Amino acid sequence: MPGQATETASRPYKGLPMEGLIATWYARNTRRDLRGYRKCADAVAARLAPGARVLEVAAGPGYLAVEIARRGPFRVGGLDISETFVRLARAHAREEGVTVDFQHGNASRMPYANESFDYVVCRAAFKNFTDPLGALDEMHRVLAPGGEAAVYDLRKEATGAEIDAEVAGMGLSRLDALLTRWIFRATLLKNAYGEPAIEGLARQSRFGGGTLRRDGIGFELRLVKR
Repeated sequence: MPGQATETASRPYKGLPMEGLIATWYARNTRRDLRGYRKCADAVAARLAPGARVLEVAAGPGYLAVEIARRGPFRVGGLDISETFVRLARAHAREEGVTVDFQHGNASRMPYANESFDYVVCRAAFKNFTDPLGALDEMHRVLAPGGEAAVYDLRKEATGAEIDAEVAGMGLSRLDALLTRWIFRATLLKNAYGEPAIEGLARQSRFGGGTLRRDGIGFELRLVKR
């Protein structure tokens, strides 16, 4: 609802600071199970024309952006506020032999010109944005007319049992699995958007609304620049 969206639009950041050792730990553990990144990359690539300009917002260690670049003749970029993640993402792209332009920057003040991209994607990071409405508006600004955006993230409605099943499929050590479940419950789920709130933010944004679809423990919000 609009009232809920207004309240969440100015909430403080509550996620872990993704720099240094924490960012390296996160990158190491998420790299053990790339199935979610590959599934998302398949879905994104299926919507792209050859030569499409693609931006991943909050690219983290770069796994999704690299997977997209491997799937076709696309021009792929990645943006993240963490300097550690940008360094790790650039190294990952070199290891995989693909070209991805990873840049350091803020999702609500992107260092790109208007209409620079045909498709924008954000996975598993939107809930931590300090200015989520500003981030949506920036996605709209950097998209070409007719361009699309997709936001994938955790649903606040996800149950503890669903989260336990998700973590169990990640192939983590017992200690890392325990820590990951704690992070889900202590920070990620608390920061996650309920369906009415994320739909309200989409309506408030320059997109004027979007289409929401449940996806396991998360959601996919599709947006189009009319």
